[in-house]
Amino acid sequence: MALTKNQRRTRIKSRIRKAVSGTEARPRLSVFRSNKEIYAQIVDDVTGKTLVASSSRDKDITAKGNKMEVSALVGKSIAEKATKAGIATIAFDRGGYLYHGRVKSLAEGAREGGLKF
Repeated sequence: MALTKNQRRTRIKSRIRKAVSGTEARPRLSVFRSNKEIYAQIVDDVTGKTLVASSSRDKDITAKGNKMEVSALVGKSIAEKATKAGIATIAFDRGGYLYHGRVKSLAEGAREGGLKF
């Protein structure tokens, strides 16, 4: 029996999460992508706390571009918030999505914003 898209993504996500986990020194940048929006949060997995979060629904992101441009803005936004919180290096968790399109755009925006991964 063939897997659905969500089942396939969940399988890939669990495989990634075996290797990638966030610590206090190097937290994890987790990405969630829906059809309309994109969400990113920086998580310390040791304490189980979200340190910084940003999404395309935030008030400061008012881009009228396509989804790729909005994703890049979300990446820059989360990088700014992370540097204010004293976070410089992160572990990138693509959340089971391919590193392509909006996920790649978000990652490149975060790199432009000053995050290292």
